[in-house]
Amino acid sequence: MRKLIPVLFLLAGALTAVAGQTRPNVIVILSDDQGTIDANCYGAKDLTTPAIDALAERGVRFTQFYAAAPICSASRAGLLTGRYPWLCGMPANAAAPPPENVDDLAEIKGEPNTFAQQTTLSEAFHAAGYATAHVGKWHLNYGPGSKPLDQGFDYSFGHMDGCIDNYSHMFYWAGPNRHDLWENNKRVHHPGRFFPDLAVEKATAFLEKTRGKPFLMYFAINLPHYPYQGEPKWLEHYKKLPYPRNLYAAFVSTMDERVGALVKAVDRLGLRENTIIVYQSDHGHSTEARAHFGGGDNGIYRGAKASVFEGGLRVPAIISWPGSLPQGQVRGQMAHGCDWMPTVAELCGVKLPANLDGRSLVNVIRSADAKSPHDVLQWQLGNQWAVRRGPWKLMHQPRANADGPPLGKDDKKWFLANLDENPGETKNHAAEKPDIVKQLQALKR
Repeated sequence: MRKLIPVLFLLAGALTAVAGQTRPNVIVILSDDQGTIDANCYGAKDLTTPAIDALAERGVRFTQFYAAAPICSASRAGLLTGRYPWLCGMPANAAAPPPENVDDLAEIKGEPNTFAQQTTLSEAFHAAGYATAHVGKWHLNYGPGSKPLDQGFDYSFGHMDGCIDNYSHMFYWAGPNRHDLWENNKRVHHPGRFFPDLAVEKATAFLEKTRGKPFLMYFAINLPHYPYQGEPKWLEHYKKLPYPRNLYAAFVSTMDERVGALVKAVDRLGLRENTIIVYQSDHGHSTEARAHFGGGDNGIYRGAKASVFEGGLRVPAIISWPGSLPQGQVRGQMAHGCDWMPTVAELCGVKLPANLDGRSLVNVIRSADAKSPHDVLQWQLGNQWAVRRGPWKLMHQPRANADGPPLGKDDKKWFLANLDENPGETKNHAAEKPDIVKQLQALKR
């Protein structure tokens, strides 16, 4: 059941259709469980990431960019709705994949949830006359109103839950094993085919089919999320790295090649100068058992996936539009995953709802002297909560992922960090700065 779209969006779409392609295309590439510095352009010395680096060379790279959440579903919801995840109905991870006896997601019954009632990036662009596609990981539920085709996408290919084996396309978690690969709501089988290659293949076919019409593609590649299944050549390339960095690194470079293949398809079709490419990781790297307890690198930043310390939230983020936006530049202003929706909408002249938590980064992208559009940012995950204003970041019940100094009883309750003085968040100022603690506590939404 598709949500009602404001009449204004429909009028914008009609005007675009009449005038022809007057707006740029958009590709949003979202990597999965990629550590804060896990690309050469972010400081990694032991990785090979030429495709990600090329996007930075031909675009603007952010050094203080935050995911909307430190876990998958909530981060994706923030990006696609421009709203804080707990306010748009996706405060945690989505449900397990569909059961084996379902071959058509449209047959699943129920009432639309809160997330299903949001206006998404894809709905806004679809209503403005854009062809829209989701390729890769979804992980935002699959019930009525929640599927990609319900959320403004014309085309969808990928898996509904958080992780699959990339060759069997079975849900990679707990039994019973469940197949999880879908195309336009229908279960599809491609046994033995490497899922990232299938994703590039389907994405390229969409580009070829929609050539001549503006498009929005959400390319949510599922790497380097576990299971680590790097190509043999990359496993050989990194064989001297310590375990599990060797396995993770091989998967990062495997991902980077697929990002490069997608960009090459854009180049081959003559679309690069008129295509905005956004790149972001959904949050920090995983330290779960399924990820061999690590492999990623968050540099000086404490924490990892599922933590509101910087290592769980601060991510690689790049925007590239050669000829129209600056190239080879770096921005240190504070920015957020919810900001992409208003940013690309402004660049493309697409109307959006007014209730967004994200703010356009266009001024920041165009000028290193522009102020961040955010005075305050915040995050929630279960019992964890964090708010940042200026250099001060207050965290409630933060999870440390076993790195950094051990958290004491008081640290686990309230932890106040000064990121200008101590970006590694090793010193807690809560006891000595009670007034700042109170000011930040009052900002919680």
